[in-house]
Order: sequence, then structure tokens, then C-alpha cells
Amino acid sequence: MRAGRPVPTRHYDRAMKLAALRHDGRLDMDDLLAREVARLQAEGRRVRGLLMDWPDGDRVCGAMLLRDVSGGETYLVSQDLGPGATGCRVDPHGFARASEVLRRALAETPAPDLVVVNRFGGLEAGGEGLLDELSALLAADVPVLTAVADKHAAAWAAFSGDWPLLAPEALPDWLSSL
Repeated sequence: MRAGRPVPTRHYDRAMKLAALRHDGRLDMDDLLAREVARLQAEGRRVRGLLMDWPDGDRVCGAMLLRDVSGGETYLVSQDLGPGATGCRVDPHGFARASEVLRRALAETPAPDLVVVNRFGGLEAGGEGLLDELSALLAADVPVLTAVADKHAAAWAAFSGDWPLLAPEALPDWLSSL
């Protein structure tokens, strides 16, 4: 993956509606986010955003899809680099296409009850990916839920002004505060 622009430093108001879950690899974060989105939607909450789907299961170089949680459309965000490849298989163009889901959520009136951004990941840590859309949602005071892997915690701190990472167990309490 090529180096992107530097991650901008932001200093958000501490009253911001943001939950960034610490993803230390001990649980299936994609499953946790999907279950919570489904539960909130079943309660009639207007949830928008993107979740990761793995259609090939745990196959090492399987496809990665981002799925629009409200419309179901999927966006391929991985490249098949072949069996001997050692480079990053993330497809930035796929993320660019998927970003339209977050821009549509930002334009909704009234704003959604929650927007899920599946990860603050490697692309975002490098100043790319869904970073602009994430910034715009936060600036518009739209409630956002994301996850941050330990390896991206320093980039998250720089981006968010040291916004704390929540333990996944704290998610139900945070969601009930919305």
C-alpha cells in the first residue's frame, strides 16, 4: 500500500457522539457490529453505514466486501493478487466507491440515528480510505460507531485528539445513551 497523506489532527468536542471500539483481535468485531446494527434496525432505529462481509470465510486471501447496512449493496474492497503475492490486497478504489454510502448518510435530513464505519483501518491511518467521510460525519455531530485495531491506535489518537477507545463490552451502554 502506498503512503497516503498524513492523518490530520482533530480535536473534537468531548460531547461528540462517537464510539471507537478497541479491536484487539479477541473477538469477531464484524459479527459484533453486524449484530448490534441488526438489533437497532429491528427496534426501528435509522442506522446507516458500512459493515465488512467475508464471502469466502476465513480463506487467507478471500474477498472482502463492504455492505451498505440500509440498502444491502456491496462493494468489493479487495484485489486478488494471486497466490504468491505479498503486497496489500486492499483496493482503495473499492473504498472510494463505498464511501458514497457515508456521503448519502451525511446528506440525510433528519440525520441518521447512527452511522457505522466498519473500521478506522490501515487506509484511514495512512490518511486515505473513509477518513474524509468519517471526519465530515463527526463534524456534523452525527453519531458514529467504528472499531480501531491496536496497531492503528496511535494514528487514531492523532486523528481524534486522543479520543478513548472503548472496550466492546461498553457498547450497549453507549448505544443506550443515543
